[in-house]
Amino acid sequence: MCLTRGNIPDALRAATDRLAGFSDTARLDAELLMAHALGLSRGDMLMRQRDLSVPADFAALVARRAAGEPVAHIIGMRDFWTITLAVTPDTLIPRPDSETLIEAAVDHFGARGPQTVLDLGTGSGALLLAALAQWPHARGLGIDTSAAALAVARGNAARLDLGGRADFCIGDWAKGVKGAFDLLLINPPYIGVDEPLSGDVLREPASALFAGTDGLDDYRRIAPDLPRLIAPGGMAAIEIGHRQGESVGALVAAQGLNIAIRRDLAGLDRCIVATRT
Repeated sequence: MCLTRGNIPDALRAATDRLAGFSDTARLDAELLMAHALGLSRGDMLMRQRDLSVPADFAALVARRAAGEPVAHIIGMRDFWTITLAVTPDTLIPRPDSETLIEAAVDHFGARGPQTVLDLGTGSGALLLAALAQWPHARGLGIDTSAAALAVARGNAARLDLGGRADFCIGDWAKGVKGAFDLLLINPPYIGVDEPLSGDVLREPASALFAGTDGLDDYRRIAPDLPRLIAPGGMAAIEIGHRQGESVGALVAAQGLNIAIRRDLAGLDRCIVATRT
């Protein structure tokens, strides 16, 4: 079946078949690439697919995906929570697992929300900007070691009309950060350097993935700053690998904080929620 001739449904089936060997989301990948090639949203493309012609560049986009390039890098965008973010190879691709941190914050604060938000390791700005979109009165600070990532985050804030409430600066986790915040959102590297990897993650920046032999190096650096950073009545939501609940929980609890473990939609441990005693 051809990717360049025929109708959209046929081209989508052909692309799905080609991508099925290595992608668990082959059909979704094909639909997102088709929508991008047409300059439409995925929803609009699906509704109009029988009335549209296959774009000339669709086959090239599928070839890039088949070569291992992440869809988010090909189309330059990724949906996260209620917002759509620009992404580049300089940042981690925001994933649904990380929405667990925002869900934990919603449960903690409810509609009143936090007044102040600190996002450590902000990357594309996904967590901070999702929180600011959720609570229109909140203000926040995103910190990252990568100037290139911060440029992406600032661009996302401006495009989402959140630049007036979001500040970004280069930094080394919480070193030099003054004051306390109602909500801390933290997604550090947590993969051990010898752990095998496959798929899209191989195309992402190593500095955002690896954290020593056991994947805990950055948690060890972050944990001692948490008591001074969490405001009374506030919380920290810290992303973890699904086997790290006990180890990261112990590091955080050793700082005199209360902890709870929150699971993601797959039922895997994904977030340490830390609150002051």
